[in-house]
Amino acid sequence: MPRRHVVQMSTSHASYGVCVVGTEVFLDTRRSTPKGAASFDVHATSAVTVHIIHSPTTKPMINSRWPLDADIEVVVTIDVTSRTVNDNKVKIAYYGREGNELSVAWLYLTCVDISLDVDLGRNGRVKSKGKDKAKWTWGPDGQGAVLLVNCDRDSPGAGGTDSGQVDIRTPADLQDMSIMLLRTQGPSAIFAEYQVVLHVPESEADKVRVFHAIRSDSHTHYKPVLGPDKLSYVLDHVGSGENTFYVEGLAFPDVGFSGLVSFSASLLEAPHKSSPGTPIFTDTVVFRVAPWIMTPNTQQPLEVFVCSIQWGSDSNEVFLEGLRVLLKKANCKLTICSEVETRSDRWIQDELEFGYVEAPHKTFPVVFDSPRNRGLKDFAFKKILGPDFGYVTREPPRKAVTSLDSFGNLDVSPPVTVRGKEYPLGRILIGSPLPWAPGRRMSKVVRDFLYAQKVQAPVEVYSEWLNVGHVDEFLTFVPAYDRKGFRLLLASPNACYKLFKEKQRQGHGEATQLIGLKGAEKRSIDEILADESLKNDNRHVQRCIDWNRDLLKQELGLSEQDIIDIPQLFILRGSRADALFPDMVNMLVLGKHLGIPKPFGPLVGGQCCLEERVRALLEPLGLTCTFIDDFFSYHVLSGDVHCGTNVRRKPFAFKWWHMVP
Repeated sequence: MPRRHVVQMSTSHASYGVCVVGTEVFLDTRRSTPKGAASFDVHATSAVTVHIIHSPTTKPMINSRWPLDADIEVVVTIDVTSRTVNDNKVKIAYYGREGNELSVAWLYLTCVDISLDVDLGRNGRVKSKGKDKAKWTWGPDGQGAVLLVNCDRDSPGAGGTDSGQVDIRTPADLQDMSIMLLRTQGPSAIFAEYQVVLHVPESEADKVRVFHAIRSDSHTHYKPVLGPDKLSYVLDHVGSGENTFYVEGLAFPDVGFSGLVSFSASLLEAPHKSSPGTPIFTDTVVFRVAPWIMTPNTQQPLEVFVCSIQWGSDSNEVFLEGLRVLLKKANCKLTICSEVETRSDRWIQDELEFGYVEAPHKTFPVVFDSPRNRGLKDFAFKKILGPDFGYVTREPPRKAVTSLDSFGNLDVSPPVTVRGKEYPLGRILIGSPLPWAPGRRMSKVVRDFLYAQKVQAPVEVYSEWLNVGHVDEFLTFVPAYDRKGFRLLLASPNACYKLFKEKQRQGHGEATQLIGLKGAEKRSIDEILADESLKNDNRHVQRCIDWNRDLLKQELGLSEQDIIDIPQLFILRGSRADALFPDMVNMLVLGKHLGIPKPFGPLVGGQCCLEERVRALLEPLGLTCTFIDDFFSYHVLSGDVHCGTNVRRKPFAFKWWHMVP
């Protein structure tokens, strides 16, 4: 609660003070009351409004004087700035019991205006004034400014992100920052006697940096004035006008940091240059640091990344040929990363996740680098971080990572509504063990970061039953032009057994899978259906997927009509499962064009019956299926198409600050 501005009145000498437009000044009349006084009245010059605050039982006397009751307070306000020092006057006269004037107290007030202003309305414009500036609220009618973490690299020659630089090296860097204006108005002589100080709370100072734009001749210098180890800044030569500040975020929301940062401008009465001063007035504004936002498969693809692997028996040249065919259909940019850049690491989905940050004045992509740290360890930092392309990472303190820390184990749903609660940016999906069970788990620092972003409330699904343990091995989302705008695809042993039994009944039991693949174990439909061990494995897998099915229906507000079962078989190796043949839900989704691992299923009438069934399930939704051979280049190495690719997508049109988490 703001401290009251109290001015001590005196009958022995005039009092002088400064106030701010529209603020209340409480006049302390108690200590100036002369002996024998019974009443008083107040008069002031035209710009001053006098308020007498009293209890309902206290009434003014017949002559408009007020009794000197203990519950009466005198408050004055001024709504225009002074033209000259001391141009507003307040006179309090004290009267005895017989009505005689005993003495007079004079107050000379100089009124100034001080306003700290930001883009309160979140429309890209800084407007003066505004109500409740110290509050930040969510929703379409909410208010409060937005701050971007300056995590790209606009500065040439910078070693890391721009937020790591304590100076501004290029004008482009200013575009990533939010503007804060300090507006002052009043007689310049008064500002020579009072200090104007900009300050930030100690708990928030390491999350931000503020630069003061100081003009000299034709050049503008950007002076770092607030941030880590700089809690306050006294402005020099304040007069009527504007001071412009540029604010950058240094940290994303995370454990112990809600994302809210406040700044205040205070007018201080400082009797000596070296004294800390006493605040007369403080104006406070609040920013929220923009969260890192993931983009689901339903967002338009902008660029596909894939690694080229040319050396060795597991070269991916055949895979790249199939991918080029798909990208041509989808009319999407393809970026092929060289084997030198990737250090022969092909699993680009596991290393990084593309997202973005957004403020009303600026949006740019940000890559989240996983703690997996294999061959692609430095790729995002060295090759993707750049102008208007940000970078963020989280490393577990003890460097102990598991397969579940790879970002094939991270996905996000399209927008959903769950029991009346809207998630307009979807919900993040993280693969985990069962809630009550031990096992491998995504590192706490990564999960904490994802939860702290708030706008895509995570759901932890059960993926630890898989050998690799990633969510993309048993689920994906594809766009649809009806219902909720998408379908959830789930890998389904039941659907596969149903298909194979159907083909067996039709007399195709001898049809064999994995034909034409040198060294692969070829089994007929009859042999697969007769394998009791495989059946037991897949009963277990189906139970695991069904557990997730129920969870996702509940947490994403889905019905059975929103889910499509994709035929797929798995095999247990020890206690955990791998896909028996290329895992078709592990697909690349580019709008209506799907790049699906070629399953090499049993041929019936010259056609792969698995491909035929998947086409029948997905093409009625307006989707096109391109089956890509990834058998030797990815599948036998425990991954498929999705694991070996990554997609940067168009940000949501929906503004994150319009939601209510």
